[in-house]
Amino acid sequence: MTESEIRYVHPESWKAASGYSNGVLVPAGWRTLYVAGQIAWNAQQEIVGAKDFAAQFDQALANVIEVVTTAGGKPEHIVKMTIFVTDKQAYLASTRSLGGIWRERMQRSYPAMALVEVAALVEEGALLEIEATAAFP
Repeated sequence: MTESEIRYVHPESWKAASGYSNGVLVPAGWRTLYVAGQIAWNAQQEIVGAKDFAAQFDQALANVIEVVTTAGGKPEHIVKMTIFVTDKQAYLASTRSLGGIWRERMQRSYPAMALVEVAALVEEGALLEIEATAAFP
């Protein structure tokens, strides 16, 4: 690993991960950014996408990326992500759309990830919230 690359870690004996990485190793000396949970708010703090899970995912992911780029990073510098959903079935039903959104916004970057179903989120109408960690030189 050179000083300028992130290394994705997958134990050789495990089946390949799909849509995430089992581990991410960041070069020594990189800065770390912790991104607060982002929901599908636009700049006026209005929920985008009402009851449309994919539209809310798109906006929340865009918000995460905007925080990262504002700090000087890029989407590929996101190394850890937790997605909180209020309805796991809505997530599963939207995976095809989410894959397209992911590829458009994140390209082929797959951070270490977790998906957690929760009873509710603080903001009324929010179907999901994305929290992330980014690391960059």
